[in-house]
Amino acid sequence: MRLFILLPRVPFPIEKGDKLRAYHQIRHLSKTHEIILCALNDAKLDGTALPELSKYCRHIHVIRLTRPVILWNIFLAFITGKPLQIGYFYSRRAKKKIDSLIRTYRPDHIFCQLVRVAEYMRNINIPKTLDYQDVFSKGVERRIHSASFYLKPILRLEYKRLLKYEHEVFDHFDNKVIISAPDRDLIPHARKEDITVIPNGVDHSFFQPVEHEKNHDMVFIGNMGYPPNVDAAVFLVEKILPLVRREYPAMTVLLAGATPHARVKALQSETVRVTGWVDDIRECYAGGRIFIAPLQIGTGLQNKLLEAMAMKLPCITTPLANSALGARENEEILVGSTPAELAGHVITLLKDSGKASQLALKGRQFAIDNFSWERNTQKLEEIIMNTKNKQS
Repeated sequence: MRLFILLPRVPFPIEKGDKLRAYHQIRHLSKTHEIILCALNDAKLDGTALPELSKYCRHIHVIRLTRPVILWNIFLAFITGKPLQIGYFYSRRAKKKIDSLIRTYRPDHIFCQLVRVAEYMRNINIPKTLDYQDVFSKGVERRIHSASFYLKPILRLEYKRLLKYEHEVFDHFDNKVIISAPDRDLIPHARKEDITVIPNGVDHSFFQPVEHEKNHDMVFIGNMGYPPNVDAAVFLVEKILPLVRREYPAMTVLLAGATPHARVKALQSETVRVTGWVDDIRECYAGGRIFIAPLQIGTGLQNKLLEAMAMKLPCITTPLANSALGARENEEILVGSTPAELAGHVITLLKDSGKASQLALKGRQFAIDNFSWERNTQKLEEIIMNTKNKQS
């Protein structure tokens, strides 16, 4: 089958969750299907991207979105009532190019990742699948409370528009998939049960336990420009760390990941290290005693937790993050809501190495048993193939 895959970003290098998901889905789908990749791009194209993606894609088309075009289309979205991030990723020039590519390649099926690109395909009469991945409306709503006063009205407006848009695009696609059951339940549509849950996976051959010097007590990893990760990093250093230091004054923290926000950079100190982009993130996982993801906002499945578990680190997180992950509390993961609860878990693991080892062991087995890119992408492939059969 010839698959036309439309993405809001070039899915390599992998420093964001949507890129990770797209990259591995393309990698596995390419084993039995011809992939035509079309990706929007708002940044300088990394020199490694096309050579890597060419291993899996028959044809690759990158459509550049320039800053003036983006700003103009955000303005158009504002005055026409569409979500601003739909405007960010939509342009008439890109629409013409995508329509031309579809006429040229005549794909059997179209796969769109995120509602950000749904506008390009709403009226295309070819079987198609939309990967909501996360519920953007809920993610924006959760940011309103902690946002600056001047951002609150913008976020409220974006929340309402996204809520409406996520409902509208539902009926324009034959199939809908999403990353977790809690995310599916937040989609604002009466037939949301029709959405198929397809979790992410973890590359167990890449992320596996290694012997490494423990350079840091607590590790938190993720794209440090992403608002939920920025919020979690600040929460960790300013709220949790002081409580842990009452018993462990020399406690150290590693905050690793691409594009650190100014608020994250400001956390740097003698005992808090901020890395920025790391060539091999496994070294950051392996160098930590405890992995902690104290997320307070955001949606979706946290890849960072899966990777840490696969590398056999004892993990601590919040109910918000574990609702999508589904690990068993106190057996495969420790869960806390408040700074005191989370700090208490850290202290427990530092004091009880046996408990930390058991938690890490069961956490790794949980990741292996439940999160496979091959198995989960096979579910996506079955959905796509069943659509073809229905159309025949």
